[in-house]
Amino acid sequence: MTKGGMESVEVFTSEGKGRGLKAQKEFLPGDVIFAEPAYAAVVFDSLTHVICHTCFKRQERLHRCGQCKFAYYCDRTCQRAAWLNHKNECSAIKKHGKAPTENIRLAARIMWKIEREGSGLAEGCLVSIDDLQNHVDSFSEEEKKELRADMESFLEFWPPQSQQFGMQFISHIFGVINCNGFTLSDQRGLQAVGVGIFPNLCQANHDCWPNCTVIFNNGKIELRALSKISPGAELTVSYVDFLNVSEERRKQLKKQYYFDCTCEHCKKQIKDDLMLAAKAGESKPSAETVKEVVQFSKDTLEKINKARMEGLYHEVVKLCRECLKKQEPVLGDTNIYLLRILSIASEVLSYLQMFEEAADYAKRMVDGYLKIYHPNNAQLGMAVMRAGVTHWHAGLIEAGHGLICKAYAILLITHGPSHPITKDLEVMRVQTEMELRMFQQNEFMYYKMREAALKNQKIQVMPEPSNETSPSLFHKKE
Repeated sequence: MTKGGMESVEVFTSEGKGRGLKAQKEFLPGDVIFAEPAYAAVVFDSLTHVICHTCFKRQERLHRCGQCKFAYYCDRTCQRAAWLNHKNECSAIKKHGKAPTENIRLAARIMWKIEREGSGLAEGCLVSIDDLQNHVDSFSEEEKKELRADMESFLEFWPPQSQQFGMQFISHIFGVINCNGFTLSDQRGLQAVGVGIFPNLCQANHDCWPNCTVIFNNGKIELRALSKISPGAELTVSYVDFLNVSEERRKQLKKQYYFDCTCEHCKKQIKDDLMLAAKAGESKPSAETVKEVVQFSKDTLEKINKARMEGLYHEVVKLCRECLKKQEPVLGDTNIYLLRILSIASEVLSYLQMFEEAADYAKRMVDGYLKIYHPNNAQLGMAVMRAGVTHWHAGLIEAGHGLICKAYAILLITHGPSHPITKDLEVMRVQTEMELRMFQQNEFMYYKMREAALKNQKIQVMPEPSNETSPSLFHKKE
């Protein structure tokens, strides 16, 4: 079953998982299997005035819609491109007096599209909106309560002159948004900025060690191959970050997506031993000591989150240092609790421009990640890039250039050469290569020139640490 640019994939029934996608031809790492525009998408409530409502790019100055005063666009081109989807929304917002929440706006956009085009197969779609999973029957009491509240708000917002839908269909649409909403990120891929529905992507089943990854690039979702894929093989993506023991990943998948993960890595608990490793060697710590340190780490992570929320970055550093002191004699280099603290410490110290200490932690974090993650994992690529930039800022040019090259190789596969973040990385790669040559020719002169350059220009400040790791794949209301 193929349609409009989807010739290379086929929908099939995957044993024990329902529908899935399989490859119709061979793919190599980095190949784009398909690129899909959103069936419908909206900007998050908290970012409606800083993100373009058409291309989802973050811009300094945006043009506001003169009618509803709610939607913002990069320029006239984006505004014109949005009109088909914004027209009904625009007049409904004016009548309603204010814009409803992102969930209501997304449901309304989906239903206006159905009103225009019918609910059958849209162009380029392998399945119709009617056929997407809604999992409403699996909702908890709390989720059902939220669903009822959303439906009430929707009915208040929905104009009487628009096509009227039955309650069952409205609840189906909200269910689809709840379990199939995909997170859209800004042009740098660093911040989650909106949510959209992509019917073809929804067909890809989960695997904790997938053969594909998903990237939002230039207004479309790209499904990209991470490894060699043979014709007839199932195409899988990971709905959750791999950096968690199998039991935790399974709990998260059950809670958010209502299924029991039966992938190889979960069944055989592959890499769990690395993620829970204790220090090896002569003075091996007792199980009791390990348990105590893990509990101390969990408590510290809670305190760190609170301090980060309040922007108390020096307090975060203090907590990280205290925690590392306790962890280092007890936990192994790949233990996830140690890696989490190293990651936070390196990010916050970079922001505070304490680059040398940050570089040391970043190096240890990357060494651990390389033993755990799939070699072509987007999160690994981003972590290696961050470590490379930190080393570069610390004046450790050889290690910095090496890490930036390694990150570039990963991101070429996960993000592709046209993604803004890969382009940024290419510029850094060229710059660090030039500096490295200078360093190898004359170390003394290199440091002299570096010192002069730093005096004359304010060193580029790292972005303020966010509480999000990189945006998660599917958008869930927490």
